[in-house]
Amino acid sequence: MLRGARIAVTGGAGFVGSHVAARLLRAGADVKIIDDLSTGSLSNLVDSYALGLTDSDMRICDGRGQDCADVIVKWRPDAVVHLAAQASLPAAVRSPIIDADINIRGTVNVLDACAKAGVGMFVYATSSAIYGQVPSESLPVTEQTPIAPISPYGLSKATALRYLKWYRQHRNLRYTALALGNVYGPRQFGQDCGVVSRMDNEIVRGSMPSITGDGQQTRDFVYVTDVAEAVAMTCAAGDVGLVNIASGTEATVYDVFNSVRSLTGARVSPRFIAASPGEACRMVMDISRARTVWAGCPQSRWTTASN
Repeated sequence: MLRGARIAVTGGAGFVGSHVAARLLRAGADVKIIDDLSTGSLSNLVDSYALGLTDSDMRICDGRGQDCADVIVKWRPDAVVHLAAQASLPAAVRSPIIDADINIRGTVNVLDACAKAGVGMFVYATSSAIYGQVPSESLPVTEQTPIAPISPYGLSKATALRYLKWYRQHRNLRYTALALGNVYGPRQFGQDCGVVSRMDNEIVRGSMPSITGDGQQTRDFVYVTDVAEAVAMTCAAGDVGLVNIASGTEATVYDVFNSVRSLTGARVSPRFIAASPGEACRMVMDISRARTVWAGCPQSRWTTASN
């Protein structure tokens, strides 16, 4: 369904974006990548280059800048997948201004360019952080769960959702927003990378892995290739609003530590550090809507209830 579709991926050289770009290329899409390489890397694109991506398909520019907007208007893609973001809760707490600048101003800049270019579909990666501190009796969260963020990161992602609705209503820009659980997998690096990758790296280095709080906080972890599959399904299916993308399974951070320790055979104990402000105590997501809205698409992880 995507063969020949022109799709631009902002943040396409990053952790999630590089997997998305490769998945879209495998589906036959004509993929263009926009990335400032502040956290992404050209080395992440080895798979994409093997699948036909060329240097002329890559533009190094900031999603907040005019260069990015000009590129989108010039390319006139059929769809834009917006993954360029400040994706770390601790970093957002350290600098809410930078977080808002990237996640709000950057998103609006891309949205405005898409409206001017007549882009048919805008796919936005948001986060479970938009739901905030959800009472246990209200879990798992659905797309009808009130959006009530408690961190600067959640606030910036929730604000961008408001702009998506505005651009749909007033600029005729269709969109789907994917509320992602805690994504993990290959190519996840950096000081503020996800808890799974951070523990992997610390244990492999022989360091004492750090756990925020008491480790009993729960998350809904989702593998990065499942996220890439969801993005591909979204590009094919069209405008469906907000959709949760996760595993639908709740796990404690301490459970993750035990799993990593067991798999590596390491004999280490964690060190406990203070939790970040705005860190939710529990999170698990209902993913039934993803299967419902994509029921007519080809067989995949998101249309197979047994998964």
